[in-house]
Amino acid sequence: MDLLARAIPDYAIFMLDVDGHVTSWNPGAEQIKGYRADEILGRHFAVFYPPERVVTGDPDNALREAARVGYHLDQGWRVRKDGSRFFADVAITALRASDGRLRGFAKVTRDETDARTRQERASRRFSDLCGVIPVGIALFDESGRVVDANDTLCRLLCLERDHLRGTHAADLLHPQDRDEPLLGSRPNSPADEAVHRVLARSDELPLHCDVRTAVSVHDDGSRFWLVAFQDVTDRQQQTERLRYEATHDALTGLPNRRAVRDLLGELMHGPDAERVAVLFCDVNNFKRINDSLGHDAGDEVVVELARRLREGVPPCCTAARLSGDEFVVVCPDVGGVGGLSRLAEVVSGVLRTAVPVRGQLVRVSAAVGGVVGADAAGRGEDLLRFADAAMYRAKRGGPGRVSLADPALVAAVDGQLRLETELREAIEGDGLTLHYQPITDGRGEILSAEALVRWHHPVHGLLSPGAFLPVAEQSDLLPDLDRWVLRTALAEAAGWPTPGGRHPSIAVNLSGLLPHHPEFAAEIAASIDESGIDPRRVVLELVETVLLDLPAGPRRVMEELAEQGVRFAVDDFGTGYSSLARLKDTPTQIIKADRQFVAGLGEDGRDLAIARAVAEFAHALGCLCVAEGVETRDQHDLLAGVGIDAYQGWLFSHALPREEFRDLLGDGRLHR
Repeated sequence: MDLLARAIPDYAIFMLDVDGHVTSWNPGAEQIKGYRADEILGRHFAVFYPPERVVTGDPDNALREAARVGYHLDQGWRVRKDGSRFFADVAITALRASDGRLRGFAKVTRDETDARTRQERASRRFSDLCGVIPVGIALFDESGRVVDANDTLCRLLCLERDHLRGTHAADLLHPQDRDEPLLGSRPNSPADEAVHRVLARSDELPLHCDVRTAVSVHDDGSRFWLVAFQDVTDRQQQTERLRYEATHDALTGLPNRRAVRDLLGELMHGPDAERVAVLFCDVNNFKRINDSLGHDAGDEVVVELARRLREGVPPCCTAARLSGDEFVVVCPDVGGVGGLSRLAEVVSGVLRTAVPVRGQLVRVSAAVGGVVGADAAGRGEDLLRFADAAMYRAKRGGPGRVSLADPALVAAVDGQLRLETELREAIEGDGLTLHYQPITDGRGEILSAEALVRWHHPVHGLLSPGAFLPVAEQSDLLPDLDRWVLRTALAEAAGWPTPGGRHPSIAVNLSGLLPHHPEFAAEIAASIDESGIDPRRVVLELVETVLLDLPAGPRRVMEELAEQGVRFAVDDFGTGYSSLARLKDTPTQIIKADRQFVAGLGEDGRDLAIARAVAEFAHALGCLCVAEGVETRDQHDLLAGVGIDAYQGWLFSHALPREEFRDLLGDGRLHR
């Protein structure tokens, strides 16, 4: 033992007798404790303990424990000869004779002061960091209970630290989020892998946190969890607000079209898709309410109808608002509410009511169309289409009617859907063509031609606009169709022959691409530039209802195009109940009298009087007056007599394909 003690100078190794007096001393002991051998031999080893530990009997207790079990391990502060203290790792081993008698003790001591100091400093830095970091930190023991937590977590949970200590991790979770354990089923998952969890504050409000967990091991081998909680409640609430705003109508608070689409998508992929029902509701004469009482009053009616619909439909149903006066009711199990007919009657009854608005009762009703999944095995969007079509059929039957989809209606809507897809492909793939109908003066000279779109359908043959414009309107394809016609017509007109130096104008009727469209001026200018046509040859025809109450911005756009030479024509004049006072403020250069007044000429004197009034009005505004639908010589002569300037109709020519019209231009003047 003495040889071993001399060979290990970094350890204080010495012997004690059975009473604890020093009997041997190695160089390491002299170096660590500061005593020479002659100064310490025979003295009691309690001299190495701080006074406060001597008073409590720690030295004698250490020897008794070593004698009892054979050894004793200890960590703690010790005292050197000069009174300074050092932190020691100590092992005391009992030495016994062959007969078992206690002969004394061997004591090994290592100075761990530097390591202890580093550990304490690191621990203090960690504690300080946990105290100032704006993230909740908690230490959980192996049983999952809180050992300690920083101030931030205490503030987040509205708990005192003493109340938080000892709390099990499961008890920190909010009741809405207890499906998975807080500390996770994967204790070795990376610490930077955040998991969203909802904690329970002491006031029972939910606390949304991103939680990161790290697992470590104590010196004694026991495991513990270090968990960081980042408060994301504000972010979560903002996300929920944005999600709510994206899926709910701002005026009524009802789910919107997007929410209905998502709900139907979920239901139609479920096991009960055939029992899903959709009702499409359209308030009758809602425009009359807006026009007579104002849009604010209309909003009040919508809000009240939404409230009554929300409260009046069966609890399992969802009421939604798609647009202005259009509502939808989605039922996940139509059998549970008495069937589709019964549900439609309930909804129709709720919307057949009187709403108090600004001191008066406004009576309203709605057309209701319904469909069930069993009648339309398809997507949720298909159900909306079928219910919408059934609603239009109900509307044609009169106010407040109900109509339910049947196989014939479903087949018709399916056919329209196919036609819509084919029309979109035809527009995108230049599958359409243009015919041109000339507009002549009284001598038959061609002044211009109106571009009329045709569709060579692969199955149905050549289709006129009346066959596919309703499809384009319902599917929001009118702007795309207008762009195609405008671009194609201007490009073809730029290459027309010009016998005698005449340059006929090209007229394009716009019904989807209108002056209030943000890109209207840019679209027109781009088509003109692309074709290279003189802007003075371009005529844009708009129905008079578009020009009625035209805002200042779109009117300025039209004026700017007119300054470049583009002319505007009022199409179907006399059918839109427009204000003549407002019409005179628009930059129009051409007025086209509607064909319905021309058809009655010679039979009804009032039609001739209207034609004369239209011509006089046009001339008063400095506009050219064109009569549409001129088919007979008598009509032409009567119109010429009241001052009509130009004529369009079968009397001179039908609408002709591109090549035939080019030949017609080469022939010069038309003959009646």
